[in-house]
Amino acid sequence: MLGSKPRVHLYILPCASQQVSTMCDRGASNHSEMTDFILAGFRVRPELHILLFLLFLFVYAMILLGNVGMMAIIKTDPRLNTPMYFFLGNLSFIDLFYSSVIAPKAIINFWSESKSISFAGCVAQLFLFALFIVTEGFLLAAMAYDRFIAICNPLLYSVQMSTRLCTQLVAGSYFCGCISSVIQTSMTFTLSFCASRAVDHFYCDSRPLQRLSCSDLFIHRMISFSLSCIIILPTIIVIIVSYMYIVSTVLKIHSTEGRKKAFSTCSSHLGVVSVLYGAVFFMYLTPDRFPELSKVASLCYSLVTPMLNPLIYSLRNKDVQEALKKLLEKKNISL
Repeated sequence: MLGSKPRVHLYILPCASQQVSTMCDRGASNHSEMTDFILAGFRVRPELHILLFLLFLFVYAMILLGNVGMMAIIKTDPRLNTPMYFFLGNLSFIDLFYSSVIAPKAIINFWSESKSISFAGCVAQLFLFALFIVTEGFLLAAMAYDRFIAICNPLLYSVQMSTRLCTQLVAGSYFCGCISSVIQTSMTFTLSFCASRAVDHFYCDSRPLQRLSCSDLFIHRMISFSLSCIIILPTIIVIIVSYMYIVSTVLKIHSTEGRKKAFSTCSSHLGVVSVLYGAVFFMYLTPDRFPELSKVASLCYSLVTPMLNPLIYSLRNKDVQEALKKLLEKKNISL
């Protein structure tokens, strides 16, 4: 085409179903260099925007309060200087940051008329979210292994779960998350996008972006599915095998109190794993036929799980409760 290319802005509209559902022209040229995307968000009536705004704001405030508080408690109490709480502190850090990649922009878009996100902002959002969510999956597997050693080999726990090994497990989790994020982001943004830039989601994710592409997605989807399997299946196997050994060991404990204590230390972790992996499995390992359900699943692991994690681990953990009481008593004395 002769002349300069028109600048196309993507506007994220609550009721952008027509824009999102518009079929791409296969003969269209590659518009990947255009600057703005539109985050369509939730297809709800405009009067519900204020309710969603308040809901997202409340959830994000709880995420900030809970995860920052958890990290502060673990950092300040010497009794929590153990591998389990080292992993838990990193989990709170990850939850805080990957929810912060999504929530602020989603909250702003409930008030913004344009609801646009720049191309660079969309790339950064997808990269950072993929980095932290994959890292959390590997970290949860490391936490399951930690519980396995603590319950099945308690006499060797301090030797096997050394500071060096814990650091290596966390660093390895971040490394796997980074590699996965680089692959996923580069694959997504090398696609040829159609004229429509309305992303049918409340943040930039690979599947909604694929729907805007004019490229042949068969190979891309096969690689994405394989990558998801490589990430999810090994971590799930580690978690399942670890808990099979844990259950077998706990059932051999004769005292009811001993069984109760052993199960209580693991039930919180299992709850977090169930919510996160259930939502991720639905989002990335099932056919992309239900965009609205995908948004609900995304809410589970992007905002609900980071909000619940501190509550689950604190309400069912006596050590954290005692550390919190001690910290609050110090604050009262200083006042």
